[in-house]
Amino acid sequence: MLGFMSLEGLSAFRSLEELILDNNLLGDDLVLPGLPQLHTLTLNKNRITDLEYLLDHLAKVTPALEYLSLLGNAACPNELVSSDKDEEDYKRYRCFVLHKLPKLKFLDAQKVTRKEREEALVRGAFMKVVKPKASTGEDSASAEGHHQYTPLPAASRDLTSHRGVLGKGRYFYYGRNSEGNRFIRDDQL
Repeated sequence: MLGFMSLEGLSAFRSLEELILDNNLLGDDLVLPGLPQLHTLTLNKNRITDLEYLLDHLAKVTPALEYLSLLGNAACPNELVSSDKDEEDYKRYRCFVLHKLPKLKFLDAQKVTRKEREEALVRGAFMKVVKPKASTGEDSASAEGHHQYTPLPAASRDLTSHRGVLGKGRYFYYGRNSEGNRFIRDDQL
């Protein structure tokens, strides 16, 4: 697959208004020169994962940006590309992007609505998707989903150990107010 990995030479086109960089190898190290008249930018199907860095950079170098599309990048949570993403992830993404770039009129081929713009003003800063950091030892194993929290003692968590666990409960059942007992008469007991 051939594609751009660098945008050297783009600085010669300061009056550029539209830039389509779809299907390239552009990643988080993407650096655009100052393009004050750029109003349309599509970066679909690249290797962009750090959304906040990209949006901060675009806010600085493309002040006239009105149309942005990031579909097909890891930074754009889309349920068609990634099965672990859903519609709520995409809504949070849109809210965060509109918070960072409030002048956008279109985002990912969808017109920005007044309701989205209002929500971005109120909640946009809180919609940043934070990835959990992997740590060392047992914490990283549980973060990856290998071990889940269990109140059982460590000895009883081993699947090869078939010892029973005895615990003490606080709830006592007396049978009063039980719906199941109202149809049983004393002579049937």
